[in-house]
This record gives sequence, C-alpha cells and structure tokens, in this order.
Amino acid sequence: MKILEDSLVFLPHGSVLNASTLPLTFLDIYWFGFPPMQRLFFYDFPYPTSYFMQTVVPNLKSSLSLVLQHFFPFAGNLVLPPPPQLPYIHFKDSNSVCFIAKESTVDFGHLIGDHGRRVEEFQVLLPKLQPANTSTNGNGMKKLEKSLMAIQVTVFPNAGIALGVTFNHVVADGRAFIHFMKSWAFLNRSQGDSSFLNNFPPPDFNRDLIKDPQGQLASTFVKDKWGTEESDTLPTNKLRFTFVIKRSQVELLKNWVTTKLMEENESEKLRISTFVVTCAYMWVCLNKLQENETKHPSLSGDSHIVFSADCRHHLKLPPTYFGNCIEPRFATAKKTELVKEKGVIVAAKAIGRQVMELEEVGALREAEKWLSKHKEILKPGTHFISIAASPKFGVYEIDFGWGRPRKTEVAHIGSLGSISMAESREEEGGVEFGLALSQEELHSFNDVFHRGLQQLQ
Repeated sequence: MKILEDSLVFLPHGSVLNASTLPLTFLDIYWFGFPPMQRLFFYDFPYPTSYFMQTVVPNLKSSLSLVLQHFFPFAGNLVLPPPPQLPYIHFKDSNSVCFIAKESTVDFGHLIGDHGRRVEEFQVLLPKLQPANTSTNGNGMKKLEKSLMAIQVTVFPNAGIALGVTFNHVVADGRAFIHFMKSWAFLNRSQGDSSFLNNFPPPDFNRDLIKDPQGQLASTFVKDKWGTEESDTLPTNKLRFTFVIKRSQVELLKNWVTTKLMEENESEKLRISTFVVTCAYMWVCLNKLQENETKHPSLSGDSHIVFSADCRHHLKLPPTYFGNCIEPRFATAKKTELVKEKGVIVAAKAIGRQVMELEEVGALREAEKWLSKHKEILKPGTHFISIAASPKFGVYEIDFGWGRPRKTEVAHIGSLGSISMAESREEEGGVEFGLALSQEELHSFNDVFHRGLQQLQ
C-alpha cells in the first residue's frame, strides 16, 4: 500500500452559517459502544494511477464536499458531555471529513471474489476514524468529541477502485447511509449537477418526529452506555466468504416453507418473505455448523438471531429521515429443533413472528427491554447471530460513473456474531450473505449450505 494523498474535505463555505447542534434520540444512543460501521465498494477501473489522481480523486473530493452540504452531520463531531447531559452532534462551517487516497498492488480480482479473503486484506482498504479529543468548557466540565466519518479510496492500477467508508452508527443507520452514498454517487457522475435533489430528496433531520415511548429512554440508555468502549476487534483467524442464494432457490425455500406450514395446518399468520426464509436458512446452517465443529456439542438451550427493522413507515416518518430509525428484533428457538429436518420451518416461524408482530402491534414496543435482551445474548456460551444490512438497500445501484459495483462488502462482520446481507449482484431476487469463517469451518459449512439447497430441488 502506498499513500497518495491524506487530506480533509471541507463543507462548501457558508453551508452552516452558525455553529449548531443536532440532538440524538434514544434510537441513536442505543448504538453507543457498537463497532464502527465499515462498508467497501469495489469498481472496475482499467486506468493507470496517474489518471486516477488527475481525475477521480479531484472529482470525488469536489462531489463529497457538495453532498456534505446536505448530509452535514457526517462532517460534524459527536460530543459526549458527562451525564446526565445528553450527547449531541456539533457542526460548524469549518467541519471536514478525513479523505485518504492510496495505491495497492494486490490482485483486484482476488478481493472481489466469493472465496476466502483475510480480514486484514479488507481492513487496509478502510480508514480509521480520527482519535477522540477532550475539551473543557468555561465551567471546567470536560467533554469528549469524536469524529463521525472517514473515507479512503484505493486504486489498483489498470484494474479497479475500492471505496471504503467508516462511520459511527450513532449518526446514521444503514438506510440513511445508503441515501448519502447514492446522493454522493449521483453528484460525482453528473459532475455536481444540482438537479440531483430531484432524484434524491434531501435528508430530513426533524427529531420531533421520534417520540420517546417512556419519556426518558434517552437518559436511561446514556446511563447504561456511559463509559462503554467501542469494540472494533475483528476475529483475525477468520476468512471472509460470500454465499449466494439464487432467485430460483429463494422461491424453492418459500414454496417448501409454505407447503410444510399447510401440512401442519398452521393457523398463525406469518410473513413468508425472501428475508424471512433466507435468514431462517442461514440460521439453521450456522447451528448445524456449530454442531459439526464442536467436539462435544451442547444442543441444550436456545439459539438467537437478531435483526434490525426499519421503523420509518411504522412511525409515519418520511423515508428520507436521517439518523437511526431501526429497532432490534430478537427471535429465539431451541437448538435441538433448529438442527432437525424441519429446522428451517422452526426458524422461519420464529423470524416471521417477529416481523408480523412489528406490523400488527407497532414499532418501539418494549423498547426499554432492548438493552437487557442484548446483554443476555452476549453472555458467554450463548449462541446467536446478528444480521447486518438489508437486501432492500440497493447497494449495487451505487454508481459513481465507473459502472455498478463489482462487489460490495460489510467489512465489520464477524464482530458480535454478525453476518451481512445484500441483494445479489448477479440477478434480481437473489440474496448474498457475507460470513466470517475459519478455513476449518468452511468445509463443514459448504457441505451443510449446498446440501440443504439441493434437497429442495
């Protein structure tokens, strides 16, 4: 890796007339202590480094500056005053985002494959958030300030480009981040055409739209999260793999689950969607992997799957609401049931029940229990997986003028039991999952994953 440029991209002068703040809701504060979000986008780029530095880098920086004018919290700082004061985002006209350009001689084709790639191979393509700093106000009260976003673009001469973004989950959820990325990409490929607002409406920052169901959840979450260190330790003994479930296989899964439920005379109303059946299938495969890989498997107890549900529609918020508007949903099943012949049915029922409950009962129900539920599944010996991202994001639509991404990766998976999910880059209706597995686990998982899909034929 060779550093070509290490700079700051500032907001256009006059974007923020006065220093201002943006409050955080309890939905934002919930994500304190979680690892930074890391997303990689790989693009074909059959040009030399000189062309990259003369055209691509200046254009990216110019369009980034313009888009930050609308998504200015990403350029701001997260301010953490001591409790009971609530944290907030502070921004001013002089704010900036760290922007790094690098050159790599690694095989680009290797990085965009589905086979195993080392954690370190992705991490060198991602920037670190700038170190936090401490300031003191006039009353001698100390407060911590943290940057919220950093960007790195890496050229593989005559082969490709990797665009890596690291950001703090507290500032935005996946949907808000993808809104930012699509807006930036449009501005870049249209060379700053301001008509992008017709294609991508500006973000909505109205915090009054989020009602705290308890009236004090923000304060409760701050007390619980205060002093929590952000863990960004990724398992270095794991490799990154991509597993694809084709559209035809998704339909077979849906039909199989629906048929089995009819045979059981299942009267419960369940949502049998692509998300439900594919997540159910991966949940079962990962439980079978644990059973195969453990010398003395303990199939007693429960297994858990955690996924985030977008609440904008349920709370009647605009789809462009910027911030966090997702709630964690926790599904649980007996390990012994998940590894049986009808394990996918058990898993689909558990996940589908959570989806239906959100639709029928509404969002933010029992929000005061989210933290305790999360702590419970993090206890040593508890088996769980969490789903990062969503196939509804449309990540393969993000075109900066170099064409669609050849591959996109959620680089922070593997921490806290997470796996990633996206729409298939090959066909509409398919799904791809990103997993962190050791080389030893791969053979066993491959066998379980492919054999299970073949049995649906």
